[in-house]
Amino acid sequence: MDSTNSETNNPLVALSRQLAEAVESVSSRVVAVDARPRVRTSGVIWRPGVVVSTNHTVRRDEDIAVSFGDGRQAKAALAGRDPGTDLAVLRVEGAEADDATTKFAEASALKPGNLVLAVGRPHSAQGVSASVGILSVVAEKWRTWRGAEIDRLIRPDVSIFIGFSGGALADAEGRIIGINTTGLARGAGVTIPASTVDRVVDQLLAGGRIARPYLGVGMHPVLLPDKLKEKFNLPQPAGLIMLSVDLDGPADKAGLTIGDVLLTLGEAPIVDTDDVQAILGSQEVGAVIKAKFLRGAEVKEVDIKLGERPARKR
Repeated sequence: MDSTNSETNNPLVALSRQLAEAVESVSSRVVAVDARPRVRTSGVIWRPGVVVSTNHTVRRDEDIAVSFGDGRQAKAALAGRDPGTDLAVLRVEGAEADDATTKFAEASALKPGNLVLAVGRPHSAQGVSASVGILSVVAEKWRTWRGAEIDRLIRPDVSIFIGFSGGALADAEGRIIGINTTGLARGAGVTIPASTVDRVVDQLLAGGRIARPYLGVGMHPVLLPDKLKEKFNLPQPAGLIMLSVDLDGPADKAGLTIGDVLLTLGEAPIVDTDDVQAILGSQEVGAVIKAKFLRGAEVKEVDIKLGERPARKR
């Protein structure tokens, strides 16, 4: 039997070769980033001279090095970081992307069950590493716990090993879907789609940071008693009770305190923290927004001047 024909007619062998070719086409863009103690992380050459990695793994602002697939090493300068999307952008001289062989996948065409590959370079001397799986969740846009909007919820059922955050998720044709991270969802990896990465890269290259408004409170949903709902004609079943209030934060300066129950923000009823994030996402730092809250058995109103969320590395 002709072994060449046997391999050609074997669909598993054909699939194996296709996946290997997909990893190879992406590997020229995937780099190792030395920006934290002991363990390297991965990054992707997003544009000529620009490498994208994850904020929670780029723990240093200086003394950052990047290792390429051809063995070269280069110093990297931090252009900016965005904790909201868990992205960090590095300027790296000599980081060139081969656009002729690597393309980006259109997120709107993705479906659960699509075959995908996570590609990282956690060990610069050992080449790239890869894991294979499927897309388990593909959904509409969502907000992270720090208030940033991600264009699509992409959750791959692949192993994102230590050092894989900042690496690429690719489809079976070797097109990059986005950047993998374990820093936005506890216990699971998600992929930041290319469209979101593009937007954040533009903003960080231009200004080094992305200013997002915040209230400066810790809140939790609480059901409203029927008597209070009837008394004050409240349409919603719940509000958000203040469990903590940051000293000198926007809410503290407006007079809110622990135990107050937030009912509306900017005239919109509030029943959970997602409502707050959605409203803040449409506001600018420095904007004044009206808040209605319950204190004891009284409903009160205050104007809150939104402050900028403090910068944190992780």
